[in-house]
Amino acid sequence: MPLFTPSRRWQPAFYPFKDRTFTERLEESFERSIKGILWGCRMCGNCLLQETAFICPMACPKGLRNGPCGGSSPEHCCVDESRPCIWHAIYTRAEKMNRLDMLLEILPPLDWEKTGTSALRDVSSKARKLGYYKTLKSVTLAAPEKRKENWDTFFREIRQPEWWAGDSNPHPTPAHEPVSDLHKKLNSGKFTITFELTPPVSADLSSFTQELAQLHSSVDAVNITDGASAMPRTSAFSAALKATSSGVEPVLQMAARDRTRISFQADLLGASASGIHNVLVISGDHPNKGTPPFSRMSPWDYDSIQGIWMARKLRDDGITLDGREVITHPKYFIGAAAAPFASEPRFQAIRAEKKINAGAQFFQTNLVFDIPGFEAYLEALDKRNLLSRVFLLVGLTPLTSLKKINHLLKLPGIHIPGWMIDRITNATDPKLVSHQLFLELITRLQAMPGVHGLHFMAMNNITYFRQVLAETGLNEITIKK
Repeated sequence: MPLFTPSRRWQPAFYPFKDRTFTERLEESFERSIKGILWGCRMCGNCLLQETAFICPMACPKGLRNGPCGGSSPEHCCVDESRPCIWHAIYTRAEKMNRLDMLLEILPPLDWEKTGTSALRDVSSKARKLGYYKTLKSVTLAAPEKRKENWDTFFREIRQPEWWAGDSNPHPTPAHEPVSDLHKKLNSGKFTITFELTPPVSADLSSFTQELAQLHSSVDAVNITDGASAMPRTSAFSAALKATSSGVEPVLQMAARDRTRISFQADLLGASASGIHNVLVISGDHPNKGTPPFSRMSPWDYDSIQGIWMARKLRDDGITLDGREVITHPKYFIGAAAAPFASEPRFQAIRAEKKINAGAQFFQTNLVFDIPGFEAYLEALDKRNLLSRVFLLVGLTPLTSLKKINHLLKLPGIHIPGWMIDRITNATDPKLVSHQLFLELITRLQAMPGVHGLHFMAMNNITYFRQVLAETGLNEITIKK
């Protein structure tokens, strides 16, 4: 158990990818020993301790370097329940240190050439370049405020290389015409309806095409899942192409779990070139949420916020991560996931702001059942002036059976109020009560300020979905006031 980081190291330490001199190996061995004891250091060579309240984010099983996943909780990590959620610990300590706003800086993915090497060498090299005495004087003898500024500047230039240059400032999309029908409808104030479809475990998309036909005139867009629950299915890209050819606008999920930063940028360019102009950038479920045999347990080359940042730079600046110019800029509407019931509302609001600053234009939330809890989340967003900066589509599903309720309760980031479960389980007609609760939930969410649409998930019965639309009037054109 590291002394300063409230978690064990989840993965082994990295080792260099190239031969090192005797002096370098000695330095690295020393740093691995000391920092391993104090912080559970993995020797990533891209140290962020200065930024993350001196708790190493590499203790996160997903290696997330910009905040928690959608399953974050005060109790434990959603991947390994024997450990605390490292990002909840980072937020909690940063709050006590009055350093929460530092967590808005968009931190870069690993530079893999540096993994296994000494991060202290970067510090030493910079101090030598500036002059050891001058550096020491600037961070010890200057006036307190200037000393803090000098300290932060010194380490910022180390953790923010030129190829990344992340910051905590908003990066709004330049003025342009909407690039998709979903984008256009949300801009116009229309209350939008999206529906999530999971591609089949099949090389035949005929059943999927039939589902698209049923949804054709009922929704504004169909969200295509990408390896949901860490299970292989027909690729989301192929399913999105089928949706486009069927006259249904897709929202293409792009999970970081199954991509490197190279393939991610390639897929973004390919999606735009193929006429897919809505993308939802997510980190993806951990492999242990799937079925055995499990994939590699630490497959993330980047996280969702880094993905949003790369997508925005590729689209708006026409620049790839390695600095090359794109001949024709891609066009897409950038979406992100939101988790109202993960961790605590004030912490999730910081993560939401970070995604918006990076370039997210719309959110599709995890499932919402608890209205007071969701109102607390909206209030936390409002305190940070975020509701006017992003389109919010709220996730919904009916509680059609006890089996479904028990399944949802096992998923991270989902909260179902006890009274709602009791009302269904004690009813003489559970299906009727479930239907009534679903309609009540839709009506209340539709009326909430800051909500721009509803996102229906985990619904296999499209006939029932269309019935709900008819009963609630959601299938009519609605302008949000």
